Amino acid sequence: MVIVPSLSFEQDDLRLIAGVRSYEERLLFLLLTLRQPGLKVVYLSTDPVDESIVDYYLGFLDDPEGARTRLHMISTEDPLFRPLTCSVLARADLLDRLREIVGDGSDAWLMPAVVSEHEERLAAALSIPFYGSPAALARLGSKTGSRMVAEEAGVPLARGFADLRSLAATERAARTLRTGGRLIVKLNDSYAGLGNAIVEMSNGLPLARSRTSFSYAGETWTSFAEKISERGAVIEEYIEQRPLHHPSALGRISPGGHYDVMATHDQILGGANADAYRGCTFPARPEYRRQVSTCAGRISRVLAEHGVIGLFSMDFFVLGTEGGYGTLLCEINLRTGGTTHPFGAALLATGASYDPATGTLVHGDQPKYYTATDNCASPALYGRTPAQVVRQVERLGLGFDQAGRTGNVLHLLGAVPRYGKLGLTSIANSPEEAAELHRATVSVLGG
Repeated sequence: MVIVPSLSFEQDDLRLIAGVRSYEERLLFLLLTLRQPGLKVVYLSTDPVDESIVDYYLGFLDDPEGARTRLHMISTEDPLFRPLTCSVLARADLLDRLREIVGDGSDAWLMPAVVSEHEERLAAALSIPFYGSPAALARLGSKTGSRMVAEEAGVPLARGFADLRSLAATERAARTLRTGGRLIVKLNDSYAGLGNAIVEMSNGLPLARSRTSFSYAGETWTSFAEKISERGAVIEEYIEQRPLHHPSALGRISPGGHYDVMATHDQILGGANADAYRGCTFPARPEYRRQVSTCAGRISRVLAEHGVIGLFSMDFFVLGTEGGYGTLLCEINLRTGGTTHPFGAALLATGASYDPATGTLVHGDQPKYYTATDNCASPALYGRTPAQVVRQVERLGLGFDQAGRTGNVLHLLGAVPRYGKLGLTSIANSPEEAAELHRATVSVLGG
């Protein structure tokens, strides 16, 4: 398995995220698949992954030394700010080394974080298949494509218009919606909630003169209008109802077209407009868990019919109604997302399996729950090493207990020294225990 955690997205968006290169470590949980005898793993990254981080993940295995002989950690050390996959493609020596490792490619595959034309080129250069959707289908994971898929699947949406290609078209759509409240404009292709603008519509003012809150603090209507022309956008009625829940679902489609829903989560959001992913809890609340899973299944079926392959996520809004709960699709992301690595870490660390009947992870007769974050940040973490953080967590009894299959699985450890942040997935035998373990760990690391 050749793992390529390349952030092959709009690079200007990524520059705004502190320690974004460390996000290439999000797929390190896949090192736990080395538990399978005979499996070889190649993990690519821009910056070298600290040896103590590799040791940390291999420490979850029964035979870490044996696993290490089947692991190849390869970094490009590219000083340019560009997608990892581009760096690999520019290095003939790295391509030759990868070809030597994978051999004839008959039993190898590429595991990307997202598929763009770059990942397709890399797979072709290595003569191996990739587990992901063809780049030609990326439009189905755009904001416009998400609305199209939802309509085809019969999943409700917020009122709005899609495939807007200019500020003028967005203006016309805003007038057609005729709402006296707020609207949200979302760029077709954006990452981490950085492509949104919430507009207060009043007094007949045009969008560019209306009070607007951009997700990116440095955005203006001049720059945002340019992005609309370049990427396209959708405009939707802003959902004012409270409480408003933000569950998501993980989907999976095999090359043969079989689809299933792997998990549901409740997302924890933050940022200027409370629309940026900060973490999650697993599973989604029982009151609407089955409903979200059903809607996710309908969307997965449509995506499979269009030829989508691989892992993807679906974000929803859930509102209380007189008859219970109403579920609306927010967006589809045809890539590994913020909930992928917590679920994968919990799945592989505990050895549990997903029970679609209950929507929980189960090991034996014991369900497993977790609370996760990508954003445990504190000035106290600056300058520390990943090894120091791991030792502190384990010394305080907050590490992962192999016998009880509970505790923390850490990630984004490479961001600790320079950015004072890391991520963690706190696994326990009840939602309350997971939340308390998470609170205690964040408190300790933040102190």
